[in-house]
Amino acid sequence: MCNNISWYRSCQVTILEVECKMESFEVILKPICLVILIVLCLHAMPSSCNFTSFVFGDSLVDAGNNDYIFTLSKADSPPYGIDFTPSGGQPTGRFTNGRTIADIVGQYLGAKSFPPPYLAPNTEAQAILRGINYASGASGIMDKTGFFFIGRIPLGEQVSNFEQNRIYMVNAMGENYTRKFLKKAIFSLTIGSNDVLNYIQPSVPFLRHDKVSPTTFLDFMISNLTLQLERLHEMGARKFIVVGVGPLGCIPFVRALKLLRSGQCSSAVNALIQAYNQRLKELLSRLNQEMGPETIFVFANSYDVFMDIIANYHQYGLENANDPCCGGYFPPFVCFKSSDANTSALCDDRSKYVFWDAYHPTEAANLIIAKQLVDGDESVSFPINIRKLYNYNNS
Repeated sequence: MCNNISWYRSCQVTILEVECKMESFEVILKPICLVILIVLCLHAMPSSCNFTSFVFGDSLVDAGNNDYIFTLSKADSPPYGIDFTPSGGQPTGRFTNGRTIADIVGQYLGAKSFPPPYLAPNTEAQAILRGINYASGASGIMDKTGFFFIGRIPLGEQVSNFEQNRIYMVNAMGENYTRKFLKKAIFSLTIGSNDVLNYIQPSVPFLRHDKVSPTTFLDFMISNLTLQLERLHEMGARKFIVVGVGPLGCIPFVRALKLLRSGQCSSAVNALIQAYNQRLKELLSRLNQEMGPETIFVFANSYDVFMDIIANYHQYGLENANDPCCGGYFPPFVCFKSSDANTSALCDDRSKYVFWDAYHPTEAANLIIAKQLVDGDESVSFPINIRKLYNYNNS
């Protein structure tokens, strides 16, 4: 089946580097090439194996899952993806002009390719080498979050999708090797922003219902997130990155919603987010104590990193921290490719803007955030940074 065994000398390979015909992966229940590769990585050279990650979250890290469902939350048309080199500048379903934070973190840690979206065809075998991206735009920690967008994949369903991939892994490698493999993989969760956005928006009159108190709302978020983290841990996840919610009070959409002047942020929205992030950090610290040394939860403090970018954007080589590069401040906040070259929907230089559209950062901002999360100190990633997490307990 395999006519090239150069992978024996180095586990840093991709599916393309193992010269097995792709048809083999589709028709053989147990892809022998991949199984042998994983066994070698687990026993011989664990520190040099290709970076494997399982990505959960919302549109900040969606790699294209929403392209496969009926939803109003899509990034499948230009100019989305205009700076995404692997696609030649064509949309991939990422809600930015280039790479997401999850993409960049993986590259900083040696990944040669990106985890494919779960809903893309024929991705099961790739889960064993690259991992899978389960994230979905408009989704939240709570199931009802984003219902106005119709289709989306809530966090609980994303975890259930991973459970289906895990069944494939067990069929291919057995329970013992699956657990050893998952022990070394990175599980990242970037979610919660849409829950907050849904909570702060005015109620629709004909769907009016009384909002719970902020404290109760945060209780719901934390309890639901705890349930999903425990599910992943039960299935073998041991290395977690849980990204806090960023300063949504400063994004163009919320500034417009709250009728704020350019450069102003909603202190009320940011105060709610800071309360959630503090609760999240406390939760992860408790889980670290309860689940023992083999498991580690890293709190990624994206809030402070992003606030620093907004406050000191010139120091990062940026020129605009207020306006969206694409789209505008007013409904429907749509980023589109104008057919009139004289009225382009894009800013002049995407690399100089913090915000890509009314909701999402540019690739330029994502690069800054990802770098700090990977190599920053405890104020950014607690209790250890992501690079140390990747190397943690790999022996």
